[in-house]
Amino acid sequence: MPLSEELRARVTDSLVSFGADRDLIADDTTLEELDIDSLDVAELAEMLREECDVAVDVKDFAECVTVGEAFAVIAARAEGS
Repeated sequence: MPLSEELRARVTDSLVSFGADRDLIADDTTLEELDIDSLDVAELAEMLREECDVAVDVKDFAECVTVGEAFAVIAARAEGS
């Protein structure tokens, strides 16, 4: 199931708050290109759990290289929440 537009917007806003350039955020952009580090990913996971009720753990993102892969993980966890 694809990520809902609302959840995608919340995640994008979070990435921007971590310093990512909104214009560069695309499914094929790497987290490294956006300067998203492990602390940012941990904060994102916390936000998803607390504000969006998505049962996701920072370890779920361990294999993610691109924004699209991170969105896929979030979509899968949101579907199971």
